[in-house]
Amino acid sequence: MIMGTIKEYDCQRGCEKEISSTGEISCTYSRSCCKLGVFNWLDGITQEDMKDLFEVRFKNTRKYIFRNASEQNLKIGDIVVVEAQNGHDVGIVTLAGPIIANQLKRDRIDPTAYEFKRIYRKARPADIQKWQEAIAREHKTMIRSRQMAADLQLNMKIGDVEFQGDGTKAIFYYIADERVDFRQLIKDFAEEFRIRIEMKQIGARQEAGLIGGLGVCGQALCCSRYMNNFQSITTQAARCQDLSLNPQKLAGQCGKLKCCINYEASVYVDAQQKIPKVTEPLQFEDGEAYLMKTDILKGMMWFSYDPKSMANMITLTAKEVKEVILMNKKGQKAPSRMHDNLADKSPEFMSAAGEESISRFDNDKKKKKNRNRKGRGPKEGNSEKRQHRERGGRQDKGNGA
Repeated sequence: MIMGTIKEYDCQRGCEKEISSTGEISCTYSRSCCKLGVFNWLDGITQEDMKDLFEVRFKNTRKYIFRNASEQNLKIGDIVVVEAQNGHDVGIVTLAGPIIANQLKRDRIDPTAYEFKRIYRKARPADIQKWQEAIAREHKTMIRSRQMAADLQLNMKIGDVEFQGDGTKAIFYYIADERVDFRQLIKDFAEEFRIRIEMKQIGARQEAGLIGGLGVCGQALCCSRYMNNFQSITTQAARCQDLSLNPQKLAGQCGKLKCCINYEASVYVDAQQKIPKVTEPLQFEDGEAYLMKTDILKGMMWFSYDPKSMANMITLTAKEVKEVILMNKKGQKAPSRMHDNLADKSPEFMSAAGEESISRFDNDKKKKKNRNRKGRGPKEGNSEKRQHRERGGRQDKGNGA
């Protein structure tokens, strides 16, 4: 609160709300938390056929392209009143200019044949006031709707509620594993809240995108940042990357397999095609070598002469393994590679200081002190220092006289 002004931040809509001491409400667009935001890399460039098209964003990840029918000069960050199926809605302009053409192409919309909804005008203070009053009802409505669904014993979860800008309609986002008969629930909602009801079913990943959050990587969830289309993810994508099949580590906040598992799966599949399949131990002159582990991306394979131990392993490239397999098929044994393993090699990875012990510097100091004490003893060393100081003092006095 600054000089009687209250400032609140609405992350779900990407706007800052200020309430003055007189009760007036003003809203401004903020880019700091705008889910599914698009960077306008064509900012400042105009295009004649796209000059009247604007992207308007509503709560969470809901946004559409509208045509400006108000003949007003609009820019990014303006709060506008737009056409809705019944009544009107209030949203924020988040994109304008030629970049709209890329958004239409991504959504497979033909601008010449598609009928865009209209932008009526810039929002007036009365529109913003009514919009904020509708937003204030959303949380209480969601809590009450969950209680009503539980009373009817419906197997569904209401994840979020979004009110229309004029406060006459609300969208209830719900999750259900099976088909739910919510006809009675809609009647109860209409009687309880006195608004038009729209039920919209979403998946677990879409719910995570609506709510948002932080992943184990420390960044915002991919589904809330940029993902629109969700692909099916299987455990085979984790197996090809040699990931541990631990459900707690592979599952995201939505309870499903993490979407990022698919990001590098194709790279591993391509790399695996270059790795030879080892179905039996390799025959060397000094014995049989068993495959212990494989680095798919580097194309390195580690073998051990003991199938139950990983000690004294030899390292071979995928090309060398193929050569050994061809020699074994011809009935020949490959020359021993044990001497390569015994050769001194510097470790591939080292910590910043080269050691893991935190107290390594303290140990060095103690060793140096012990060596000095063993050489001359504490008393002898102190007496020598005292004699050196006395000699220096006598010389200084002689020079002064």
